[in-house]
Amino acid sequence: MNRTRVVTLNAALGPLDYRVPDGMALEPGSVVVAPLGPRQLVGVVWEPERLPSEEVGDNRLRPLIALLEVPPIAAPLRRLAEWTADYYLSPLASVLRMILPSSSALEGSRQLTEYRPTGQVPERMTPQRLKALAALEGRQGTIRELAHHAEVSDAVLRGLVHAGALEAVTVEADRPLDHPDPDFAPPKLNDEQRTAAASLSAAIGQGFDPVLLDGVTGSGKTEVYFEAVAEALRQGKQALVLLPEIALTEPFLKRFQARFGCARSPGIPTSARRSAAAPGGRSPMARPRSSSAPARLCSYPTATSA
Repeated sequence: MNRTRVVTLNAALGPLDYRVPDGMALEPGSVVVAPLGPRQLVGVVWEPERLPSEEVGDNRLRPLIALLEVPPIAAPLRRLAEWTADYYLSPLASVLRMILPSSSALEGSRQLTEYRPTGQVPERMTPQRLKALAALEGRQGTIRELAHHAEVSDAVLRGLVHAGALEAVTVEADRPLDHPDPDFAPPKLNDEQRTAAASLSAAIGQGFDPVLLDGVTGSGKTEVYFEAVAEALRQGKQALVLLPEIALTEPFLKRFQARFGCARSPGIPTSARRSAAAPGGRSPMARPRSSSAPARLCSYPTATSA
């Protein structure tokens, strides 16, 4: 009988063995739905030799319920999950919950509605409507995104929709995102900042090396870290953004856009997971992607952000 070891997203449980139903093709990293009592839990297929466990008889194994249609978690990411769990003395399931952040992220591709100007002028024009139309020329986005850009309320834009000045368009939520440009707007650093940036940049690709910048608020630590991020991008590597407070999300995205030329890159969703964005807005970007898809994230230390 075919059996497999699964790490469910329940930190209180260890690895569990399940029976693989006929016709279900699994590999390490496959994301599955497994039964546990009356409940159904999302889990990840793991190599048995890496997670030793007391095996139970085949006659006691329950069959897996489903194989989710998402790319398997790649081996390097599984090794990173193991290392993170060991380094931080955390259950492997807790780390996997960060890799697979929500069930909505596993639902597959979906569509969302965005809006764009039609060029039609509404019969009743107010100062707020005039301001919005001037700011939104040539732009497209959700009501909330456009309202934020135009600095008007959502109600103003919904009124423009009813008046025919904005039209709805359906777009794929998983459409390609912009890539940050490491040479878009390099800052002018002073001598001390250049020395620190050069030290961080030289460490890229040299293995695990925790670095802490000591400086007061406003001393330019973020720009120094950005230079290390830029060097990682130039080398085709990845970096990870971590923000300690929800309130820092929008200011950080603006600074990132000013430095790298885009605010919505494949890396930004991770930084925004602790933002005030609604789960429905996060899930398309947090959804698992194939290992061949580019992903560029930015390193942002939680204790030293300026």
